[in-house]
Amino acid sequence: MLRVAFASSDRSTVNQHFGAAEGFAVYAVDGERARLVEIVEFPPAALDANEARLPARVAALAGCGAVYCLAAGASAVKQLLAAGVQPVRLDDETGIDLLLRQLSRAIRAGGIDWVDRARRRRDGDDTRFDRMLDEGWEE
Repeated sequence: MLRVAFASSDRSTVNQHFGAAEGFAVYAVDGERARLVEIVEFPPAALDANEARLPARVAALAGCGAVYCLAAGASAVKQLLAAGVQPVRLDDETGIDLLLRQLSRAIRAGGIDWVDRARRRRDGDDTRFDRMLDEGWEE
């Protein structure tokens, strides 16, 4: 199962910027189902303190493969990627149920790059040795 977080104020729609998110709904998703496993909430804070809030937000998403949000600043993206969490920016507010269905489909059939990478990491990339063999060896 992949853990995925969604920046949401209402727990049903991705509708928040990562750094200013009031909370995250964290789901465990596989090819058949998704279940809510955690709600992470943060107290409201002044916007000028955004940078100081990032480490706690990133740490709260440890173990997640991705976080869906409306936006994320460069520093947040850098910290998320360093923690192994793929930030996914949406152009518009989007229902979490729709995104979960898309993720389940991608887990079964592929098609979302970060999901494909996470599956290879989780399952082991059985083809990597074949690719290395095809590349040849020089001494």
